Amino acid sequence: MKTLAKLPVTIVTGFLGSGKTTLLRHMLDNAQGRRIAVIVNEFGELGIDGEILKQCSIGCTEEEANGRVYELANGCLCCTVQEEFFPVMRELVARRGDLDHILIETSGLALPKPLVQAFQWPEIRSACTVDAVITVVDSPAVAAGTFAAFPDQVDAQRKLDPNLDHESPLHELFADQLASADLVILNKADLISPEDLARVRLEVAEELPPAVKVIEASSGRVPLDVLIGLGAGSEEHIDSRHSRHDHHHEGEDDHDHDAFDSISIELPQADESLLMDALTQLVVKHGILRVKGFAAIPNKPMRLLIQGVGTRFDKHFDRQWGAEEARTTRLVLIGQELDAAQLEAQLRAALSV
Repeated sequence: MKTLAKLPVTIVTGFLGSGKTTLLRHMLDNAQGRRIAVIVNEFGELGIDGEILKQCSIGCTEEEANGRVYELANGCLCCTVQEEFFPVMRELVARRGDLDHILIETSGLALPKPLVQAFQWPEIRSACTVDAVITVVDSPAVAAGTFAAFPDQVDAQRKLDPNLDHESPLHELFADQLASADLVILNKADLISPEDLARVRLEVAEELPPAVKVIEASSGRVPLDVLIGLGAGSEEHIDSRHSRHDHHHEGEDDHDHDAFDSISIELPQADESLLMDALTQLVVKHGILRVKGFAAIPNKPMRLLIQGVGTRFDKHFDRQWGAEEARTTRLVLIGQELDAAQLEAQLRAALSV
């Protein structure tokens, strides 16, 4: 009986809005016939990223895509790794003869190290290996000293007190995502000056082992042979990678992710211009890190996809509304100390709904 080779797994991590989903879409669009399964992790109640990935033109029907995209939707992978991740991986291991590769996109708030350590479990280790941990960096946000496009006033406060760098859970999380990396992508490199990009490269290098390669990219466009086939075997050496959160996974119950809130808001149809203005004001006023979701625009047959990092928003009409589908606006807002009722009330007031 033929012994199956270990199935390679690529873990894509990075802070909120760094471009992880865009990178995965690029990888799937350029799969060149490879049979790839995708695990998408969501911090929030809506499977926004999973739904985006299912629309990739990778030559499969929607039914086939639903069988290839697994969503772990109740938090970050480092917290749910035993509850949800293991059964999904067990199913993929059973089908590994039909697969060439697995891609895992962590949420922007997930710690990669515990996830990589899960590949040391005997049932997974015998069948899979971590080909590489790829950390995607939002270059403009790091250049601004915010890591995730914080509003200007927060950045100004941080610069006044350099000690905040070491006390901020955002900086610690950013450093931990780099500490586990086998490859770092400085994404959105086209959006900052060469001088700022060089400064970002130096800052990132401070958190990395010398052997880790750092490359630059725009919109996640990196040749596939650079991203897969690295053969890092990350599970073999992850325990020697020091991270600031190690002690949290050695018996302590607290979790730095508690500093983040993810709230879901449902609204009726909304004027596009009013909605974008209202979201921008909300981000500035409440320091919201990430906005993503879908909007129903009056008299438009297509759904508007919205993704925002700080005050930077991308939007486009992604698909037709289904005949039986309720035309509602659904948004996920991620930040710190967010009041769901207050934010929904302010949005409704701005939209007069």
